[in-house]
Amino acid sequence: MRKLIIPVVVIFIALLLMSMFVVKEGERGIVVRFGRILKDNNTEVARIYEPGLHFKVPVFDRVHDLDARIQTMDDQADRFLTAEKKDVIIDTYVKWRIKDFGKYYLATGGGNTSTAESLLKRKVVDSLRAEIGAKEIKQIVSGEDSISTPTTSSDIAQTKAAKAALAVIEGVVPVKKVEGQRDQIMADVLEETRESAKDLGIEVVDFRIKKINLPDEISESIYRRMRAERESVARSYRSQGRQRAEELRARSELEVATVLANAKRKAQVVRGDADAKAAEIYAKAYNQDPEFYSFWRSLKAYETSFNSKNDILVIDPNNEFFKYMNHSELPAK
Repeated sequence: MRKLIIPVVVIFIALLLMSMFVVKEGERGIVVRFGRILKDNNTEVARIYEPGLHFKVPVFDRVHDLDARIQTMDDQADRFLTAEKKDVIIDTYVKWRIKDFGKYYLATGGGNTSTAESLLKRKVVDSLRAEIGAKEIKQIVSGEDSISTPTTSSDIAQTKAAKAALAVIEGVVPVKKVEGQRDQIMADVLEETRESAKDLGIEVVDFRIKKINLPDEISESIYRRMRAERESVARSYRSQGRQRAEELRARSELEVATVLANAKRKAQVVRGDADAKAAEIYAKAYNQDPEFYSFWRSLKAYETSFNSKNDILVIDPNNEFFKYMNHSELPAK
């Protein structure tokens, strides 16, 4: 008997350990017996095991742990066609979690997360493609508030790059306001995806558009048109600057000419007054002693005439010019 007790105890302990399982926090467990999910009593709802210690039938039951936390599906961006037959590349993400664990297990082939996201992505893309195909690109780019396409260079410079590219793509500058529907698109896709994802046992928590880009094959042409538009604005500023410079230059030249004319006029007035004063002084000197004045004027003439040794004068020695040289004595007063 004693020899049988030890094996029985070992087998009992082994079976006890095999019948125990632990569900971690943030997960839920389901038990599959003979390929079928265990369900609650008298219901068709799968039995869900909350986090903690639980028991199962050894050997026959297999436990599958499923992540109950909110998960993020952030895949590569896809290309969509708008109502204007223009391609856009839209990058999105989806927040989702498991709502019906039994249905999720069956729909995803044993709770495979990759399969679940692949099926969910197909539903999201189909819904988003339908929404994008019914909208124009300016409605997709714009947000909830109504905006008006920029009409001046300063307005264009202050808008976002996507809206600037939109204005270039359109090729025209509309006057009417554009009602943005990006937020409405996200809300519609979220609602449609929530309904369609119920078949997978998934609850879609949130759907967002992260980024909207233009295809690479047309980006370069758009950038060229944007550069041409910026260069046109720059040329306009340069032309205005040159016009302003010419105006300032003409104004400064006019002021310079005016100042010079006034200065010249004042100089002539001062020179005239000086000449008059000098004539007056000469007249007084002449009246006081005419003979001495004539003698002083002759000396000045001699000084000017004989200043250079290379000068030659052909004059009669008895000329009046040499009277003070021929007669060295001045007459007495």
